[in-house]
Amino acid sequence: MITIQGKGVSAGVGIGPLYFYQRAQAALPRYTVEDTDAEWHRFKGAQTGAIEQLGELAEKARAEAGDDAALLFETHQMMAEDLDYEEAIEQRITEQKMNAEAAISDTADQFAAMFEAMEDTYMQARAADVRDVSRRLLDILSGTVAGGIASDVPVVLAADDLAPSETIQMDKTKILGFITAGGSGSSHTAILARTLGIPAIVGVGAALKADYAGREVIVDGSTGNIVIDPDDMTRDRLMKKREEALRLQRLLETLKGQPNITKDGKTVRVYCNIASPEDVHAVQVNDGGGIGLFRSEFLYLNCDDFPGEDQQFEAYKQVLADMEDKEVIIRTLDIGADKKIGYFGLPQEENPALGMRALRICLTRPEIFRTQLRALYRASAFGKLGIMFPMVTSVWEVREAKRICEEVRRELKAEGVPYSEDVKLGIMIETPAAVMVSDRLAKEVDFFSVGTNDLTQYTLACDRQNNDLGRFYDPHHPAVVRMLKLVADNAHKNGIWVGICGELAADLTMTETFLAIGIDELSVSPRAVLPLRNAVRMTDTRETSPRILAALADEYPAH
Repeated sequence: MITIQGKGVSAGVGIGPLYFYQRAQAALPRYTVEDTDAEWHRFKGAQTGAIEQLGELAEKARAEAGDDAALLFETHQMMAEDLDYEEAIEQRITEQKMNAEAAISDTADQFAAMFEAMEDTYMQARAADVRDVSRRLLDILSGTVAGGIASDVPVVLAADDLAPSETIQMDKTKILGFITAGGSGSSHTAILARTLGIPAIVGVGAALKADYAGREVIVDGSTGNIVIDPDDMTRDRLMKKREEALRLQRLLETLKGQPNITKDGKTVRVYCNIASPEDVHAVQVNDGGGIGLFRSEFLYLNCDDFPGEDQQFEAYKQVLADMEDKEVIIRTLDIGADKKIGYFGLPQEENPALGMRALRICLTRPEIFRTQLRALYRASAFGKLGIMFPMVTSVWEVREAKRICEEVRRELKAEGVPYSEDVKLGIMIETPAAVMVSDRLAKEVDFFSVGTNDLTQYTLACDRQNNDLGRFYDPHHPAVVRMLKLVADNAHKNGIWVGICGELAADLTMTETFLAIGIDELSVSPRAVLPLRNAVRMTDTRETSPRILAALADEYPAH
């Protein structure tokens, strides 16, 4: 029996023969061209073909896995005709007289390296997308037919990495699990695996050897554990875990439409975090009660220039209309730190996490802020909107943001543009400063939402992007939990509600604590809604709250 440890990115247990993905590859030609116009037209023809193929894949993905999966290929379509990408290829063809294949390959390496050098793990994962789009262009130019799975029985599929287009084109009835040497939890392949409900493990490196092909393997996507040639005891243990997971999933499905209420009658709102209008489908499928965090920066990240008011309005309107009468809280622009956008022209900073970001940009560049607020208020006529300001540290910042909101409302009224008079305004609590003045901030807004990722980072002086820090970055730290209690107390004293929209909200080991300290709303990824609902309904705060509150008042136990 051989065991290998990777990173689990899609839960579930799969068992079957190990099969290595067969990828067709053509040799990359590299030569000097004389007729650069003709070579440029070769590239443009391949580009057109790639966009058509990606459109077909988007429809296939939508049918199999929903709008989230389709968005991956629509993003690839945009990447295939990205102006910067296209201009880099054109320059290599026309100025360096490269053939199209070499120009595409070198540009792919350049752009992939650029993404991999970024601090944001999401942006790092986009390197794989560039390579996937470029590989498609090269395959079209060479006439290469994509490889796949030449097996008559279902298999656990292994590969160096898997592009989303390769994943979606596979016969899913033949896939029991994924294992990749590279990849990350934020890669599109990992996202697709989770959407399709296929166990997946990434980052196993060179431990997975080709001579293991054909041997029985069990993958546990929740732990990242891979077992080759399992003994009877290990097989029985993991098969029981698999059956238990399937039983639990069937149980969770019965919770759709049920209230998020504890055994003793305490209710908590369970909302969802989304990053684009296409994510609303997942909220609806998983029975989310509303949207607690809509990250509006997707509009800015997907543009080559500042998105206009109408473009933003259409996106916000779509989400509000699709959610009907359910609450939608949209966070205003939150870039800077690990989310850089070139056309903003932000200066290089030695400590970007402590620099010009989020609300600070909006208040120092009000023309950007006003455009977004106009779009938001216009969209408010189509649903139940809350606007949330990120990265607040002082009362004056909130008052300044509110003043600009009031100016925007007056402008729209004067222009005869309809908007809701009942838009709620809230702030994210992400800094120790905001925690310590939360009693004053609560008098200025309608709600708080705690961003536990940044709050943990700033409280513990611990860079959340630095994987080497490991256990030092601890969102369960008593300092963080005591801050949550202080924020909740100050919110309730001033008659407003408080939620959590950071990753900690989905941590089921913390659900009892959140209920005990008075958290009113938990906003999580759509797939986490039903497990969280189950945890809420299994809790009796009459039993748990006294113990938890006593521990907090004394010394919260180390995690």
